[in-house]
Amino acid sequence: MRHLLVVATQNPHKVTELRALFADLPVDLVTPVEVLGYSLDVVEDGATFEANAEKKARAVANATHAMTLADDSGLEVDALQGAPGVRSARYAGERATDADNNAALLSALGSRDPETAEDPSARFRCVLALIDPFTDGGAVHTVEGACEGAITRSARGTNGFGYDPLFLVAGLEKTMAELTEAEKNALSHRAKASQKMRLVLEKVLAARGEAVRKLDAP
Repeated sequence: MRHLLVVATQNPHKVTELRALFADLPVDLVTPVEVLGYSLDVVEDGATFEANAEKKARAVANATHAMTLADDSGLEVDALQGAPGVRSARYAGERATDADNNAALLSALGSRDPETAEDPSARFRCVLALIDPFTDGGAVHTVEGACEGAITRSARGTNGFGYDPLFLVAGLEKTMAELTEAEKNALSHRAKASQKMRLVLEKVLAARGEAVRKLDAP
Protein backbone atom coordinates (compact mmCIF):
# COMPACT_ATOMS: atom_id res chain seq x y z
CA MET A 1 0.00 0.00 0.00
CA ARG A 2 1.27 3.45 -0.91
CA HIS A 3 0.58 6.53 1.19
CA LEU A 4 0.17 10.19 0.31
CA LEU A 5 2.68 12.47 2.01
CA VAL A 6 2.14 16.20 1.61
CA VAL A 7 5.33 18.26 1.79
CA ALA A 8 4.59 21.60 3.45
CA THR A 9 6.78 23.81 1.28
CA GLN A 10 6.62 25.99 -1.79
CA ASN A 11 10.31 25.43 -2.50
CA PRO A 12 10.60 23.03 -5.47
CA HIS A 13 14.26 22.32 -4.66
CA LYS A 14 13.34 20.94 -1.23
CA VAL A 15 10.59 18.77 -2.74
CA THR A 16 13.04 17.34 -5.27
CA GLU A 17 15.59 16.50 -2.57
CA LEU A 18 13.02 14.92 -0.26
CA ARG A 19 11.56 12.82 -3.08
CA ALA A 20 15.04 11.45 -3.77
CA LEU A 21 15.74 10.82 -0.08
CA PHE A 22 12.48 8.89 0.46
CA ALA A 23 12.35 7.28 -2.99
CA ASP A 24 12.43 3.70 -1.68
CA LEU A 25 9.60 4.16 0.84
CA PRO A 26 5.93 3.52 -0.07
CA VAL A 27 5.04 7.21 -0.04
CA ASP A 28 4.07 9.61 -2.81
CA LEU A 29 5.33 13.09 -2.00
CA VAL A 30 3.08 15.89 -3.25
CA THR A 31 2.78 19.61 -2.58
CA PRO A 32 -0.18 21.40 -0.97
CA VAL A 33 -1.01 22.90 -4.38
CA GLU A 34 -1.40 19.43 -5.85
CA VAL A 35 -3.86 18.50 -3.10
CA LEU A 36 -5.74 21.74 -2.51
CA GLY A 37 -5.44 23.42 -5.89
CA TYR A 38 -3.98 26.54 -4.31
CA SER A 39 -0.89 27.51 -2.34
CA LEU A 40 -1.02 27.71 1.43
CA ASP A 41 1.04 30.50 2.95
CA VAL A 42 2.14 29.95 6.54
CA VAL A 43 3.83 32.82 8.36
CA GLU A 44 7.19 31.54 9.62
CA ASP A 45 7.42 33.62 12.78
CA GLY A 46 8.87 31.00 15.11
CA ALA A 47 12.07 31.67 17.02
CA THR A 48 13.49 28.24 16.12
CA PHE A 49 13.57 25.92 13.12
CA GLU A 50 11.58 23.40 15.14
CA ALA A 51 8.80 25.90 15.89
CA ASN A 52 8.50 26.87 12.24
CA ALA A 53 8.56 23.28 11.00
CA GLU A 54 5.86 22.26 13.48
CA LYS A 55 3.70 25.27 12.60
CA LYS A 56 3.89 24.50 8.87
CA ALA A 57 3.18 20.81 9.42
CA ARG A 58 0.10 21.53 11.54
CA ALA A 59 -1.29 24.13 9.14
CA VAL A 60 -0.96 21.93 6.07
CA ALA A 61 -2.18 18.79 7.84
CA ASN A 62 -5.26 20.67 9.06
CA ALA A 63 -5.97 21.97 5.56
CA THR A 64 -5.37 18.72 3.66
CA HIS A 65 -6.36 16.15 6.33
CA ALA A 66 -3.35 14.18 5.10
CA MET A 67 -0.04 12.98 6.48
CA THR A 68 2.25 15.99 6.25
CA LEU A 69 6.01 16.54 6.31
CA ALA A 70 7.40 20.03 6.91
CA ASP A 71 10.97 21.24 6.56
CA ASP A 72 12.51 24.32 8.10
CA SER A 73 16.16 24.83 7.35
CA GLY A 74 18.74 27.53 7.42
CA LEU A 75 22.32 28.64 7.74
CA GLU A 76 23.98 29.53 11.03
CA VAL A 77 27.24 31.52 10.90
CA ASP A 78 29.16 31.66 14.16
CA ALA A 79 30.73 35.06 13.42
CA LEU A 80 27.20 36.46 13.02
CA GLN A 81 25.91 34.95 16.28
CA GLY A 82 23.96 32.31 14.40
CA ALA A 83 22.49 34.54 11.70
CA PRO A 84 20.89 34.27 9.18
CA GLY A 85 19.26 31.42 11.17
CA VAL A 86 15.48 31.19 10.90
CA ARG A 87 15.53 34.21 8.58
CA SER A 88 17.83 32.52 6.08
CA ALA A 89 15.31 32.70 3.23
CA ARG A 90 14.56 36.37 4.01
CA TYR A 91 17.99 37.60 5.11
CA ALA A 92 18.06 40.37 2.48
CA GLY A 93 14.33 41.09 2.70
CA GLU A 94 10.93 39.45 2.38
CA ARG A 95 11.19 39.02 -1.40
CA ALA A 96 14.91 38.37 -1.54
CA THR A 97 16.38 36.04 -4.15
CA ASP A 98 19.17 33.56 -3.44
CA ALA A 99 21.61 36.02 -5.03
CA ASP A 100 20.34 38.81 -2.77
CA ASN A 101 20.78 36.68 0.35
CA ASN A 102 24.25 35.54 -0.66
CA ALA A 103 25.31 39.13 -1.28
CA ALA A 104 23.88 40.20 2.08
CA LEU A 105 25.76 37.40 3.84
CA LEU A 106 29.10 38.33 2.29
CA SER A 107 28.48 41.98 3.11
CA ALA A 108 27.69 41.15 6.74
CA LEU A 109 30.94 39.20 7.05
CA GLY A 110 32.94 42.09 5.59
CA SER A 111 36.28 41.97 3.82
CA ARG A 112 38.74 39.21 4.63
CA ASP A 113 42.46 39.02 4.07
CA PRO A 114 42.89 36.09 1.67
CA GLU A 115 46.32 35.34 3.14
CA THR A 116 45.51 35.30 6.84
CA ALA A 117 41.78 35.28 7.48
CA GLU A 118 40.10 31.95 8.06
CA ASP A 119 36.76 31.19 6.49
CA PRO A 120 34.09 31.72 9.17
CA SER A 121 32.68 28.51 10.61
CA ALA A 122 29.04 27.78 9.88
CA ARG A 123 26.50 25.01 9.62
CA PHE A 124 23.38 24.18 7.73
CA ARG A 125 20.61 23.01 10.05
CA CYS A 126 17.39 21.21 9.09
CA VAL A 127 14.37 20.26 11.18
CA LEU A 128 11.74 17.94 9.75
CA ALA A 129 8.30 17.68 11.34
CA LEU A 130 5.83 14.89 10.56
CA ILE A 131 2.13 14.79 11.43
CA ASP A 132 -0.28 11.99 10.60
CA PRO A 133 -3.88 12.91 11.51
CA PHE A 134 -4.81 9.21 11.63
CA THR A 135 -2.21 7.92 14.09
CA ASP A 136 -0.84 9.06 17.46
CA GLY A 137 -3.71 11.51 17.79
CA GLY A 138 -2.05 13.85 15.33
CA ALA A 139 1.15 14.14 17.38
CA VAL A 140 4.11 15.98 15.88
CA HIS A 141 7.35 14.06 15.36
CA THR A 142 10.46 16.21 14.84
CA VAL A 143 14.04 15.33 13.94
CA GLU A 144 17.10 17.45 13.24
CA GLY A 145 20.18 17.21 11.06
CA ALA A 146 23.20 19.48 10.66
CA CYS A 147 26.14 19.80 8.29
CA GLU A 148 29.25 21.64 9.47
CA GLY A 149 31.37 23.83 7.23
CA ALA A 150 32.53 27.37 6.54
CA ILE A 151 31.67 30.34 4.34
CA THR A 152 33.84 30.94 1.29
CA ARG A 153 34.75 34.36 -0.11
CA SER A 154 32.88 33.89 -3.39
CA ALA A 155 30.24 31.64 -4.90
CA ARG A 156 31.36 28.31 -6.36
CA GLY A 157 29.30 25.66 -8.11
CA THR A 158 25.89 25.52 -9.75
CA ASN A 159 24.34 22.30 -8.38
CA GLY A 160 22.39 23.75 -5.51
CA PHE A 161 20.26 26.59 -4.20
CA GLY A 162 20.17 29.08 -1.36
CA TYR A 163 23.57 29.48 0.29
CA ASP A 164 24.97 26.27 -1.24
CA PRO A 165 27.51 28.11 -3.47
CA LEU A 166 29.05 29.81 -0.42
CA PHE A 167 29.04 26.87 1.97
CA LEU A 168 32.30 24.91 2.06
CA VAL A 169 31.54 21.44 3.42
CA ALA A 170 33.79 20.41 6.33
CA GLY A 171 36.42 17.87 5.29
CA LEU A 172 35.96 18.57 1.59
CA GLU A 173 37.39 21.17 -0.74
CA LYS A 174 33.98 21.67 -2.31
CA THR A 175 31.03 23.90 -1.67
CA MET A 176 27.61 22.31 -1.32
CA ALA A 177 26.85 23.55 -4.84
CA GLU A 178 29.88 21.69 -6.23
CA LEU A 179 28.68 18.31 -4.95
CA THR A 180 26.85 15.82 -7.12
CA GLU A 181 23.26 15.05 -6.21
CA ALA A 182 24.37 11.70 -4.78
CA GLU A 183 27.09 13.34 -2.65
CA LYS A 184 24.70 15.98 -1.35
CA ASN A 185 22.02 13.43 -0.53
CA ALA A 186 24.56 11.49 1.54
CA LEU A 187 25.88 14.26 3.79
CA SER A 188 23.69 17.36 3.70
CA HIS A 189 21.74 18.60 6.71
CA ARG A 190 18.51 17.58 5.00
CA ALA A 191 19.91 14.13 4.26
CA LYS A 192 20.90 13.61 7.90
CA ALA A 193 17.49 14.74 9.14
CA SER A 194 15.81 12.52 6.55
CA GLN A 195 17.76 9.48 7.74
CA LYS A 196 16.29 10.01 11.22
CA MET A 197 12.83 10.75 9.85
CA ARG A 198 12.83 7.49 7.89
CA LEU A 199 12.72 5.59 11.19
CA VAL A 200 9.79 7.69 12.40
CA LEU A 201 7.99 7.40 9.08
CA GLU A 202 8.38 3.64 8.99
CA LYS A 203 6.69 3.38 12.41
CA VAL A 204 3.88 5.71 11.35
CA LEU A 205 3.31 3.74 8.14
CA ALA A 206 3.20 0.51 10.13
CA ALA A 207 0.60 2.05 12.46
CA ARG A 208 -1.44 3.20 9.47
CA GLY A 209 -1.32 -0.29 7.99
CA GLU A 210 -2.49 -1.82 11.26
CA ALA A 211 -5.36 0.67 11.45
CA VAL A 212 -6.46 -0.25 7.93
CA ARG A 213 -6.32 -3.96 8.75
CA LYS A 214 -8.57 -3.42 11.78
CA LEU A 215 -11.07 -1.51 9.66
CA ASP A 216 -11.11 -4.28 7.07
CA ALA A 217 -11.48 -7.04 9.65
CA PRO A 218 -14.90 -8.74 9.71
